Amino acid sequence: MALSLPIDPGANELLSGSPLALLIAMLLDQQVPLEKAFGSPYVLMQRLGHEPTAAELADYDPDALAAVFSERPALHRYPRAMAGRTQELARAVVERYDGYAGRIWLDAEDGPHLLRRLTELPGYGTYKAQILVALLGKQLSVQPEGWREAAGRFGAEGSHYSVADVVDQASLDAVRAHKKQLKAAAAGARP
Repeated sequence: MALSLPIDPGANELLSGSPLALLIAMLLDQQVPLEKAFGSPYVLMQRLGHEPTAAELADYDPDALAAVFSERPALHRYPRAMAGRTQELARAVVERYDGYAGRIWLDAEDGPHLLRRLTELPGYGTYKAQILVALLGKQLSVQPEGWREAAGRFGAEGSHYSVADVVDQASLDAVRAHKKQLKAAAAGARP
């Protein structure tokens, strides 16, 4: 299967075929629109002139990587910080998974094990890890036993909670409407 997010087709192709690019996109998915976060690994690849490996990113000069992230348009709202986090993530992939990010899910015993592996990565908290488990299961057919339960509410069928449920502009609009409702409810609950 392949992702069909409402982003550049080349970005979808990269994310569908590169576990490292998908990990980086998910890492970048904070304080920027989904399209920016999930399109940035493709832009990074274009700027470098090739698809980077985890080892290459892990060993990249930190200031040079920050410059690549900061080049206009910047790859993230906080390009220097996210370049550093991307480098930390790449180092973890090299150290724990011999440089191949796909081993994180391909070698997972079950859904809870996959969730644990993801939460151990730099920049990945429980929600981010659950969303990636859901995305892998719903859109890329990575479905170890217990994946839906490990994904929590994000694994629910027919939901519109996260990028795991986005397959086109209409589903992205539904996810954004759901998030807007949550924010309004939270604002109404404040004293």
